[in-house]
Amino acid sequence: MQQKSAPQRLLWAQFDALQMGSGWDEEDVKKPQILLEDAFGDSHPGSTHLSGIMEQVKYGVFEKGGYPARYHTTDICDGCAQGHDGMNYVLASREAICDMIEVHGSVFPWDGMILSASCDKSIPAQLKAAARLDLPTIFIPGGSMRPGPNMTTSLLAGDISLRQKRNDGVTEQELLDYKRTGSPSWGACTFLGTASTMQCMAEALGLTLPGAALMPATMRDIFAYARKAGRMILSLAEKGLCVSKILTKEAFENAIIVHSAIGGSTNATIHLPSIARELGIELEPELFDEINHKVPHLGNINPSGQHLTETFWFAGGVPMVELYLKDMLHLDVMTVTGKTLGENLEDLQRDNFFNRNIGYLHNYGLKRDEVIFPVEKAEEKGSIAILRGNLAPEGSVIKYSACRQEMREHKGPARVFNREEDAYQAVAEGNIEPGDIIVIRYEGPRGSGMPEMLMTTEAIVCDEKLNGTVSLVTDGRFSGATRGAAIGHVSPEAASGGPLAFIETGDIIAYSVEHRSLDVVGIQGKEMPPDQVAQVLAERAKKGVIPRPPRKGIYKRYTSHALSAMQGAGYDD
Repeated sequence: MQQKSAPQRLLWAQFDALQMGSGWDEEDVKKPQILLEDAFGDSHPGSTHLSGIMEQVKYGVFEKGGYPARYHTTDICDGCAQGHDGMNYVLASREAICDMIEVHGSVFPWDGMILSASCDKSIPAQLKAAARLDLPTIFIPGGSMRPGPNMTTSLLAGDISLRQKRNDGVTEQELLDYKRTGSPSWGACTFLGTASTMQCMAEALGLTLPGAALMPATMRDIFAYARKAGRMILSLAEKGLCVSKILTKEAFENAIIVHSAIGGSTNATIHLPSIARELGIELEPELFDEINHKVPHLGNINPSGQHLTETFWFAGGVPMVELYLKDMLHLDVMTVTGKTLGENLEDLQRDNFFNRNIGYLHNYGLKRDEVIFPVEKAEEKGSIAILRGNLAPEGSVIKYSACRQEMREHKGPARVFNREEDAYQAVAEGNIEPGDIIVIRYEGPRGSGMPEMLMTTEAIVCDEKLNGTVSLVTDGRFSGATRGAAIGHVSPEAASGGPLAFIETGDIIAYSVEHRSLDVVGIQGKEMPPDQVAQVLAERAKKGVIPRPPRKGIYKRYTSHALSAMQGAGYDD
């Protein structure tokens, strides 16, 4: 195949000299050149193993006559940012990582690209960059972490941290044991949080090899997939099969269907539209809602269900869900195999993929239909809903699959906080009452960078008095691990003058998943007709919003230009 960068090499002899000074030789510089970009770093378990994965990719590229060049744009961990201002940078990091990969991918014409990441923001960042660069590209998910003792996850931290603050029976030994076992290996946390969800979304979009999402990060399979991807990228480059030929509107619809079926993170309602935007495709919030009305919820995966992500992969993973839902999917979409989704599923069946790993599932005493329900056993439709009303004219999001049935509709008094830290403190100190609706505002994209509220939602569900009685409403976002009645992404956000900025403690809020509604229905404890509520909010709005403190650097750039959460929370063009 013709090397894309051949014309540029003729312009300036230093091009080849610099590459040869990096260890290439005169034959290497003539080969198809493949950019290997990963999120490798020492910062957290989702990044530490990616270098080994890319080493296998490198061998595969060499085998097929290409030459790989390794680049790294590492990510950060949401778990290390909980409860302090570091969380305000997390969503902004998605844009920074994407921009850096764009720089790496634009320095000269690459023939193809392979990406690898495990976690919340690095995966959507890499997929955004792939859409922006539009090269032949394969994404390799970093897989799942091993389970903790007794099939637990790292989210034992929620209960332990709350009891620590209340001096409520946490011994030094219990704390030490958790630290030693809470994250027992590398890979993404083993619940269906945003990291695991986005691995599944990459596969459902057709950008991974079939069956790649959520395989255990410690098993040989992940290296085999990596080597295969290295071989395959040369074929994609020769065919000119670029990202724009794979990421079609139909591919995004497939991803939303899979997301609905597995009970994925609400953050996908930010990330998928932001990826699509790079290709000029608009994903309206109503599309998520429409699909969630129709698709059976099949994934019995924590936090919406019982089981952990590696068992989901053993049960057949994303391909099993696609097989069950094939009548709902666009089976003719193209994928990185050079084949359609329908052809990939047929190949997996011939290769015995769906039965080969069932024995691993049996090691846990589980059967497939306990982890991935067949359609006829699904008890409900969908997993998330878009709520609108006078408190969220542009929309808001709730993951009702992780919410008790009795809390899918609720009316109660607002307890209003202008920052999450204060709300968490109120929960920890016992100052929230059953039936309250906690409001946390000025935490949207322009307010403070749209941090996640996992620390507060976990404090609520770990409090016996509050669990199942208290709701949370915010213009911020949630971890994919969030449980309970948690409504986020309220738009317009408070910092942009949305109605959320003008409610007060004591006002009455009502929401309903069934009716897809979120409204202020009373003022200072007294229910009122909608027109009177509107008058009061309009009068309060004359005072304006609380000014945001001065900022600098990327934090200032992001919070000054971020789009609404309903538009993907990327940069405003």
